[in-house]
Amino acid sequence: MKKMGDMLLRNENFSEIVIGNTAIVRAMIEAGTEIVTSYPGSPTPEIATAISSIKSEKRPFYFEFSTNEKVATEVSFGASVNGHLSTVFFKSVGLNVAADSFVQLALLELIGGMVIILGDDPGANSSQNEQDNRHYAEMTYIPVLEPSTPQEAYEMYIEATKISKKMKMPVILRLTTHVCHAKQKVHFKKYEIKNISKQSKFDKKNGPYIPITSEVFNMKKNALLKLNEFKKITSEKNINKLFNNNSKKGIITMGVPYLSLLDVLEEVENKPDILKLGVVYPLEEGIIKSFLNSHDEIKILEELDDILETNIKRIAYDNKIYTKIMGKFDINEFIGEYTPDKVQEIMNNTWPEIFQSININKKINVPKRPAQMCPGCGHRSAFYAIKKALNSEDITVADIGCHTLGYLPPYEMGEVLLSMGHSISTGSGLSLFNEKRNIVSFLGDSTFFHAAIPGIINAVFNKHNLTLIIMENGTTAMTGHQDHPAVGSNFNEKTKEIPLKKVLEGIGVENIFEVDAYSQNKLFEIIKKTSKIKGLKVVIAKHPCMLKFTREQRKKGTYKNRHVFIDQNICNNSNYCIEDFACPSFQKDDKGNIWVHEDLCIGDGSCIQTCPTSAIKPKNN
Repeated sequence: MKKMGDMLLRNENFSEIVIGNTAIVRAMIEAGTEIVTSYPGSPTPEIATAISSIKSEKRPFYFEFSTNEKVATEVSFGASVNGHLSTVFFKSVGLNVAADSFVQLALLELIGGMVIILGDDPGANSSQNEQDNRHYAEMTYIPVLEPSTPQEAYEMYIEATKISKKMKMPVILRLTTHVCHAKQKVHFKKYEIKNISKQSKFDKKNGPYIPITSEVFNMKKNALLKLNEFKKITSEKNINKLFNNNSKKGIITMGVPYLSLLDVLEEVENKPDILKLGVVYPLEEGIIKSFLNSHDEIKILEELDDILETNIKRIAYDNKIYTKIMGKFDINEFIGEYTPDKVQEIMNNTWPEIFQSININKKINVPKRPAQMCPGCGHRSAFYAIKKALNSEDITVADIGCHTLGYLPPYEMGEVLLSMGHSISTGSGLSLFNEKRNIVSFLGDSTFFHAAIPGIINAVFNKHNLTLIIMENGTTAMTGHQDHPAVGSNFNEKTKEIPLKKVLEGIGVENIFEVDAYSQNKLFEIIKKTSKIKGLKVVIAKHPCMLKFTREQRKKGTYKNRHVFIDQNICNNSNYCIEDFACPSFQKDDKGNIWVHEDLCIGDGSCIQTCPTSAIKPKNN
């Protein structure tokens, strides 16, 4: 059986079918990357999964999950100015957290080189928005390479490291969800094994590294000069590709939309010419001007915002090129992923004489399948008890994590959401001039360390009146069970635990309650009690993530099948288990009788206490 770690370390030319995220790790090895940092967030966590497949003693670079994206960026930056080739990766909205330091990077001399891998998320598959991070690139003067396939992701990462080291500047590799997760047979190359130098190369003479007023204008000028030099270098490397079909109509595109376009063009006889951009910022003006001049009509095909369109129209205007340029026609072209069916519709609206003959794929009506918390999840038990304890007019504030699903019926816990760690601060704002409605904010234990501590300090400092419920499940569950500071280990080794309660006590929280999330009656009483206490109250609702727990038991060989069943002689079909507790293990047959799906049930028993007739019973397995 093939092992991913062994494959990634093979020192020869070979080909293997991998996803884009795995191809990136092989590229890191071939490029001689020395320091890699991250905070987990889809669509990029599988990069860390691939890294973890390499035994630590064989791993050719240092890797860590940092406490948040800003910290990860700063660790990577520090490594670069110390002379090490570094990389940081995280998801789209993670850049918002990193932004305060990220915006300075292009102003500084990164002597070791630094690549920033961004996992953007058109379609908001796992994010709270469709943020287009090319805007950040324009604002910060950091160039962007964008691959369409795993092969290109591998090649562009290596190219990015070469340019970054040569020019001592940051380079963004912008991935989107389908590039991260797409599978392709990727052709890898032999690499030179290098030992990481343990000598510090930091020298303030390479700076200045302090962007103060007297220095910042020269630093900005230097960043802009580097961008111009970057354009020259990339134009020589042919990262942008031209596909000529001898047409007077042309399409300028990039990334995944290019692949969707290829699918659509399979049925087209008179194919337009295509300019596929691999460098999406700054644009290589020479090849774009030539493409514009040689065509009568141009369509700009890009996901999300009209960034290419705006810049290409500027190039045409400045150079007095009068080709007809068509960008986005309506709002829908700004929204969602450019899947083949969407691209087909867009192209049909653009050139109906070419594309109208194609049968636009009819969308299949798929039954709605809302996301659910796993069977046995402590969050479900907690929400069930908390909802009973609250009044209908009370306000609940959600945060990022598995517990965000509490917003959905039947729990309906969490009525507002901004970002990781916001719940305590937003809840504080909702508590002001509010004497009658209780405010309850939810927070995950990983998010506590990521972004919530300043908000908690603020609530203590300014004596805000609300209840914070920390849903402690002992992991960063939603992104793949990564460790966080309270669990006693990091990516590389065992560490000292940093208990939540001790941190809370250290920052002055006086009213702290701990309870097992399965203890519904006790949690109910605590929530009732906190509603009568003024100031900040923190409830730590603990229960291990049962998906992680059962997986670990299976690996150890200690897992035992446990289930519950419905005693049909007692059950009165009140539907509490389905409509109020809503564990997906409970099903209804054609006659309306409730039964337990044993493939889903883990026998945790958290449901037993919810049945008013005690019809849910443990099964003797």
